Amino acid sequence: METKVTIIIQEMLPLLNNAQLLALRESLERHLVSSVNQQKYTNNSLLALFITAKQVEGCSAKTIRYYQRTIENLFTSIKQSVTQLTTDDLRSYLAQYQSEKDCSKANLDNIRRILSSFFAWLEQEEYIIKNPIRRIKKIKTEQTVKETYTDEHLEIMRDNCENLRDLAMIDLLASTGMRVGELVQLNRSDIDFENRECVVFGKGKKERPVYFDARTKIHLKNYINSREDNHPALFVTLLGKAQRLGIAGVEIRLRKLGQKLGIQKVHPHKFRRTLATKAIDKGMPIEQVQKLLGHSKIDTTLAYAMVNQSNVKHSHQKFIS
Repeated sequence: METKVTIIIQEMLPLLNNAQLLALRESLERHLVSSVNQQKYTNNSLLALFITAKQVEGCSAKTIRYYQRTIENLFTSIKQSVTQLTTDDLRSYLAQYQSEKDCSKANLDNIRRILSSFFAWLEQEEYIIKNPIRRIKKIKTEQTVKETYTDEHLEIMRDNCENLRDLAMIDLLASTGMRVGELVQLNRSDIDFENRECVVFGKGKKERPVYFDARTKIHLKNYINSREDNHPALFVTLLGKAQRLGIAGVEIRLRKLGQKLGIQKVHPHKFRRTLATKAIDKGMPIEQVQKLLGHSKIDTTLAYAMVNQSNVKHSHQKFIS
């Protein structure tokens, strides 16, 4: 009998929305299977279960907060149960959100992607029968060329660092391409000077080795040897009692340096993009760049890098012409 109910539900998938399918299933089970009444879940209880699932998957606290805030915004706008929402409901919500917030297409697609993850989980866990957002396609965004640092920019920043810490920090970001969140988590004991490498913990607590050059090794050693504190952190604050330098501290320091030198948009992530672009530009296989940066998807790596057009022309002449 259970199999017959499933067959009937599958046949009705193209014709009914979630609320109707749930009602049909409950009716069939009540009259044909004599099942017990299903437990009812509120929007907030379903969100709590979803967030727990994401935490188990290893998502960072920042990602978890973004997921929760995005889905709570949906709850605030749409008062009914998420188990009853249709594709049209969600399309209307996204259109209204873009109109009211005047957000970019990229931001709107991020919201669509998060909602898609939530409803896919609801479907997988059988809280809903049909995912209503599956038919809402990826929102096309304009592809902009991301800026990178030139070799001159990097040398100017190195020459104008006011202390050994900032010099070592810039060199480490430039030579490894690590995320700023990975940088501030490093301890002195994590640095393997002999092999010029260290292990960082990326998104989802995944560890990976990163590598630095001889110049970075020298500047890191000079910085560490100059310190008089016993704090285990690799990078610490300069004023008052030594404390681990945070992400905001790194961003503020680099922004001020950029403003002083007249270099636009100086921030930690730009070092990462610069390394990716330089590596691909010099012929490093994209799969190795992906490993170096710790990307789970190669498309992310491709989106980071800006390939030099002159090298595209050279490759065309070499491989095609």
